[in-house]
Amino acid sequence: MKIYDISQEVFGAQVYPGDPAPEKKIISSMEEGKEYNLTAFSMCAHNGTHLDAPFHFFKDGKTIDEISLDVLVGMAYVAEHQGLVLKDDAERMIEQAKKINTEAAGRILIKGEAVVTAEAASVFADNGVVLLGNESQTVGPEEEPMEVHLILLGADVVLLEGIRLAEVEEGAYMLNAAPLNLAGADGSPCRAILIDEMPARRAGQF
Repeated sequence: MKIYDISQEVFGAQVYPGDPAPEKKIISSMEEGKEYNLTAFSMCAHNGTHLDAPFHFFKDGKTIDEISLDVLVGMAYVAEHQGLVLKDDAERMIEQAKKINTEAAGRILIKGEAVVTAEAASVFADNGVVLLGNESQTVGPEEEPMEVHLILLGADVVLLEGIRLAEVEEGAYMLNAAPLNLAGADGSPCRAILIDEMPARRAGQF
């Protein structure tokens, strides 16, 4: 078994333009002669590797604590792509995932500098995808992300943004993207991991 940490380190994480960056405050430090170390921090729910809940763009949408862990933990498919993700690309990703693991076709993680278009978002939304992940800090074009968010979050597709997949090959993995249990929140940071239960087989060793 091999575990991939696909999360950013919080205090050095990328921040979407205009969002507040994470801040760390040392309350108590043994280096300064105190008896213990104690840290406080503040951050935006959408800093670094994080989840978007439908409430992010919909007043009556599900908040992060209302999303079932069954959506956030399960088989996922990593698909590599560069540039715009178009309708045909989205269809191909889903079909590739189904060939390997039907459950994984419901959670698509896009590796690379990819931008999901509205037409691709509609394909994902219409084909039973419950979670869509990407390496950018926002799904869709950074300068105009709303349309893609509305399509996906409007279909209750949870977004896992700001993941890091450089070390991960295309294929099916067990995903754990459980968020903090933040009541009423529109999103949450998470320590997303992928588990490869058969790394030797993926490497072609048997």
